Amino acid sequence: MSDQKPRLDWDEFTRLGAEIAQWGADYHRGLAERPVRAPLTPGAVAARFPKSPPEQGEGLDGILAELDEKIVPGLTHWQHPRFFAYFPSNATPPSMLADFVASIVAQQCMLWQTSPAGTEVETLMLDWLRQGLGLPEGFHGVIQDSASSATLAAVLTMRERALNWAGNREGLPGQARVRVYASNEVHTSVDRAIWVAGIGAENLVRIPTQGPLRAMDPGALKAAIAADRAAGYLPAGVVACTGGTGTGACDDLRDVLAVARDEGLYSHVDAAWAGAAMICPEFRTLWEGVELADSVVLNPHKWMGVQFDFSAHYLRDPEPLVKTLAIQPEYLKTHGKDGFVNYSEWSVPLGRRFRALKLWFVLKAYGLEGLRAVLRDHVTWSQALAEVLREDARFEIVTEPVLSLFTFALKGADDAAMIDFVNRVNEDGRIYVTQGKTAGRIVVRFTVGSFACTEADVVLAGDVLKELAG
Repeated sequence: MSDQKPRLDWDEFTRLGAEIAQWGADYHRGLAERPVRAPLTPGAVAARFPKSPPEQGEGLDGILAELDEKIVPGLTHWQHPRFFAYFPSNATPPSMLADFVASIVAQQCMLWQTSPAGTEVETLMLDWLRQGLGLPEGFHGVIQDSASSATLAAVLTMRERALNWAGNREGLPGQARVRVYASNEVHTSVDRAIWVAGIGAENLVRIPTQGPLRAMDPGALKAAIAADRAAGYLPAGVVACTGGTGTGACDDLRDVLAVARDEGLYSHVDAAWAGAAMICPEFRTLWEGVELADSVVLNPHKWMGVQFDFSAHYLRDPEPLVKTLAIQPEYLKTHGKDGFVNYSEWSVPLGRRFRALKLWFVLKAYGLEGLRAVLRDHVTWSQALAEVLREDARFEIVTEPVLSLFTFALKGADDAAMIDFVNRVNEDGRIYVTQGKTAGRIVVRFTVGSFACTEADVVLAGDVLKELAG
């Protein structure tokens, strides 16, 4: 048996912690000089490491040099000021510090008694955010790891509520075929939730869209529900979207959620990206009627500077969710205190980190008004770029800007030519974009969302796109 002791004590922790903080600051200060996406081939990063783990501890001296040599060249720099792909996953300095603190205190926040501070700060921070978003009192928040988990929780609740809570108890064989309704604009996390919930892809009913925001047709929704009932199916829920991932599509929530309520269906609104913008009152027209929803999700880790992972899940009434997910073996039962919440009963995972610290640090550092200023700039700069491209005869705007997201294409280009254009842009390295598909054609998605982004970065993006368009 080896008598080797760990090589890192608290004095070394202090020294290395300071060095890592300096390394991190230097990394961020130098991001603008790096290509946004790593120009490497598969396997290049792994090839820099030994094939077997060390038998003896080596300590961490020199680890930062190894990071620079082995890891950094293989990174896609999500915090880069010219990251215009996907949606951002911002990590502001306050949220990084909060994550550091959360790692240090290492709480397991599954029950109130396992971390009273973790539970109560989560409740308070989600209520602070609720107020900032303009959601009415009575909505209760819980932190999920991602919008995918929140959507899965909502779909499971739809299923159990429609089956009168028999699915968890008896299993799905022999039950009526549950139906869930959404447009083609919702995120694929909805499809995955349908799979995982055992509902089956064939029972996700796609409702046609209409209008400039590609909104679900409420009349078609009502007709589909009636047709399914007549065919012996069991309508269970509706998933609507505000700011869909592909093109920023926004359903008319007032009409769609009214149909869900009239038909007795559970409703969930996926506002994963665009929901953060609702801290700006002028953008709330995009989700008018949201107060009718049973469940709403948004990701502060996308556009509010809160380090991944942090998804805010709001419920008008938590009881159906808790009835769907709560399970209490003897070792999780708590006694002797009243008025507490056990958030592990509100989510699929049992274990929960102290994520609420990240929102507290960010709100304390920036305030709502500081965050609003960042989002408003992003919207302004993105919409200005859309106009620049519109004035160039080589481009066409395919879907108009929704907040800071729009799509465009090269005029006359087929799908292969569009993919080639996207690859040229990304291999160039100065900016990073992604392709999308709308109305059966390949387009370029462009969204501004990095906290490090400046107006000059967006102007440069326009220059790069025009230069590489040929």
